[in-house]
Amino acid sequence: MIYRAIRPALFLLDPERAHGVALRSLALRPARAAAPRPRLATKLGELSFANPIGIAAGLDKDGRAIDGLFGIGAGAVEIGTLTPLPQPGNPKPRMFRLVADGALINRLGFNNGGLEAGLARARSARRAGRPALKTGPALRTGVLGINVGANKDSADRIADYAYGVAAAAQVADYVTINISSPNTPGLRDLQHGDALRDLLAVCDGARMAGGRTPLWLKVAPDLDPAAIDAIARAAIAGGVDALVVGNTTVSRPAALRSAHAGQTGGLSGAPLGAAARATLAAFRDATGGRLPLVAVGGIGSAAEAYARIRAGASLVQLYTALVYEGPGLVARMLTGLDALLARDGFAGVAEAVGVDM
Repeated sequence: MIYRAIRPALFLLDPERAHGVALRSLALRPARAAAPRPRLATKLGELSFANPIGIAAGLDKDGRAIDGLFGIGAGAVEIGTLTPLPQPGNPKPRMFRLVADGALINRLGFNNGGLEAGLARARSARRAGRPALKTGPALRTGVLGINVGANKDSADRIADYAYGVAAAAQVADYVTINISSPNTPGLRDLQHGDALRDLLAVCDGARMAGGRTPLWLKVAPDLDPAAIDAIARAAIAGGVDALVVGNTTVSRPAALRSAHAGQTGGLSGAPLGAAARATLAAFRDATGGRLPLVAVGGIGSAAEAYARIRAGASLVQLYTALVYEGPGLVARMLTGLDALLARDGFAGVAEAVGVDM
């Protein structure tokens, strides 16, 4: 209710400036563990999550509000995308609200303060982590992911990813390789063929710096069936621990109503839901359930989160819905998801994963 009261004033600001204001506010929230909900506790590989609701990369690129994001109840927070060197990103304006559609378009271009600064903030955040490998006080139950990418002008993008994975693996509970952004020219080419196989081989070795920190791969929603099959095979062969499906889309649904619908960049939010659901289902089929999936895109309610879980996702991640609904959305979704699992007789999240496939 508080957020809905202040949202009109916040939306008077440029979207990128408003985002910064919101992050500074979240950074002031106290760090605390989410209230225990035994039915929502779940695992993905060796990682244990208090609940399956995570914060997607992009919302807190530089790790400035890690504790605050856990403080709103998220079971996982993924910061980044962090690149080896700081970079300003693309020219402004580069973020646009599509209010009538519950969506955003961005062409930010991996703007961030660089890997070193982001990792320093991650180290100082109060975290549970994996005590055998990560130092620091265990004051929360949330899982911290770090999303890494390549600099736009890099002469060797695979080397950038290897450097990022090796550094982040010493801090994060998991590391995500982001090759799905549409806003860095040529980046999505790494999703295909020998480039993907080479990337995964190098990153599989690099993550050993953290004692085989789990490695996730983030892919685009704009993939044809042949590409989905090829990525699934490469990920399984390459030792990937989970696929994050997906990112913003370069497509534009015909039903978009907002004046900014024609802006260049990646579309996120409610209009992405149908495409994201279809891509998730396709990856579930392609992997045969052998690789855990994390659903992203168009998730803004407990019902939608539950539908993605039943379609094969072990976890879901939020971003754009938080812009429109505020930080209280996470708590509402947790309550609703708990009730939906109970209604259908599931003792835990894992029992519901993929039941509709």
